[in-house]
This record gives sequence, structure tokens and C-alpha cells, in this order.
Amino acid sequence: MSTQNRTEILVGGVVLACAVAFGVYASQSTGWSQSSGGYHLGASFRSLEGVAVGTDVRLAGVKIGTVTDVRLNPETYRADTTISVADDIQIPDDSAIVISSEGLLGGNFVEVMPGGSPFYFEAGDEIEDTQGAVSLISLLVKFVAGDNGQ
Repeated sequence: MSTQNRTEILVGGVVLACAVAFGVYASQSTGWSQSSGGYHLGASFRSLEGVAVGTDVRLAGVKIGTVTDVRLNPETYRADTTISVADDIQIPDDSAIVISSEGLLGGNFVEVMPGGSPFYFEAGDEIEDTQGAVSLISLLVKFVAGDNGQ
């Protein structure tokens, strides 16, 4: 075997190893590699603007899960949402769940506001205390129109 063939094989192997390493890194940073482990909780929102399947669920700014399902309830016209929370995280059963924004140009995420109850949600429970997304456009329209809530 000539040295040119060995060099081509070596360079091809290095390129292939780099591609595999990049694929592993990309899947870990986007959450694709994470299993759907954890337990599921439900919540119903008036507005789920900016939230879709795969959106982060955070508590105190730390990711504790993801949104796993979003459906429109045809009877209540609300967005019924299912979230998956890591098994090692216990959420008090008087907690609230809110759609929060990362900033003016950032996306939205689901934030858990923990309560003080000594009892915790179990798999399949429904979080009753919800607050939907606040539309920045509607707030600006109210401000410009001078609507002060009267």
C-alpha cells in the first residue's frame, strides 16, 4: 500500500471521527439524546403563544423538563399541555405554572413557581394554577391607546 493511500485513509478517518463527535455534541445540546424519562403533569392555558413541544420547563431558571404534548381542547378552547419533569424533582402540589419570556427578543419557556405545600404532584396530576403567555403586541397597543384599565 502506498503512503498516499494511507494518508487518504487516515484523513478520511479523522474527518469521520469529527463528524461523529459533532453529531453527538449537537444531539446533546439540543436535547435529542435525552430520554423521555421522568413523570408527566398536565396543565391548561388560555394562551400558549411561543411554546411548542420541546420547549424547556424551568424551575428557578434551571431546566427540569420539557413540554411533551400540546393540544387544543375543543370544549374549553384552551391549550391542554403535558410536561415531563425529571424523576428527581418533586413539585409541591400548590405550585403555579407560568409562560415566561427570556426577554424582548428571546423565546418563551414554561416556568414552575413552587408553592409551600408539604405534598407533591404525582405522575398524571393536573396543575390547576396556570398563567398563559402575555402578548407584547397587545401590551404595546394598550400603552399607545392610553388604555389604563378603566
